[in-house]
Amino acid sequence: MSALNKKRKLCEYISGYADGEGCFSVSFSRRRKFLVGWETKPSFSVSQNEERAQVLYIMQDYFKSGFIRRDFSDKTLKYEVRSLENLIQNVIPHFEQYPMLSFKQKDFEFFKKICRLMQKDLHRTPAGLKRIVKLAYQMNPGGKRRYRKRDILNTLR
Repeated sequence: MSALNKKRKLCEYISGYADGEGCFSVSFSRRRKFLVGWETKPSFSVSQNEERAQVLYIMQDYFKSGFIRRDFSDKTLKYEVRSLENLIQNVIPHFEQYPMLSFKQKDFEFFKKICRLMQKDLHRTPAGLKRIVKLAYQMNPGGKRRYRKRDILNTLR
């Protein structure tokens, strides 16, 4: 098998794995010292049981970013990329070139839009953050959220 075929197989494997075990999310934290009163935190993560953690290290090496941590909520290890720069330079281009096949691709499209808005610093303005919140709350409909969308929107400065 050629090196190009091996790389293509790895890329497709990563997308397939993320399609099943990954998550694109954007969370918000109340930060009174911030201009708009909220911090916006995008994240790409993949979880796996500790005995099968090799794939997490492969992803970390492939994306050349992120960290691996223990997730005590479900007793797994989690590979996570939170840096906006790394998300834009490494993670997003991968999933643009090797899209997922499930509904998770739609979450990725929202995630990509949010990261691009943040790259333009729009999360630091009330109007921009309002756009971001509306996009974020269309993602992961079954997921848990710390704050309700209306609570964030009602407290924007």
